[in-house]
Amino acid sequence: MKAVTALLALSLAAAAPAMASGGRERDDDERGRTAALDPTYVEECGACHVAYPPELLSRESWTAVVGRLGRHFGVDASLDTALSAEINVYLQAHAGVYPTDDREGQPRLRITETDWFRHEHRPGEDGLYRGVFDSEAVRSPANCNACHLGATWGRYGEDEIRIP
Repeated sequence: MKAVTALLALSLAAAAPAMASGGRERDDDERGRTAALDPTYVEECGACHVAYPPELLSRESWTAVVGRLGRHFGVDASLDTALSAEINVYLQAHAGVYPTDDREGQPRLRITETDWFRHEHRPGEDGLYRGVFDSEAVRSPANCNACHLGATWGRYGEDEIRIP
């Protein structure tokens, strides 16, 4: 009887992650989808582009991004000091725990340049085809909303992908 009880307990423990995730285990393409998006971050950063899930870059990368808001990818996205600090605290608290630096050890500023992004968005993965980022419907790998229906809300699950 003890053996049956132990076997049942082990079976339930092994199945728990799948049950908790609705039958799907979390894998690398689910990275960054656990933190609720901060309203201030969404309002300020989401005014110009998708408020990217903070777990997609490391703390070092987010520090560099926030530190260069006056030169934010060709745009002056400067914020007052208090607002910048508030957003940085949120990004630091929810940043990825894996390195996103480049080969020279510098923090990457673009999510699209990370090894994870390149792996998940390679041709043949989830219906992606060569040239999808240059297509009229997508235009850029940073245009998450073109394929990820829940990107605005920080949801990037495979069940919400539609490649145009």
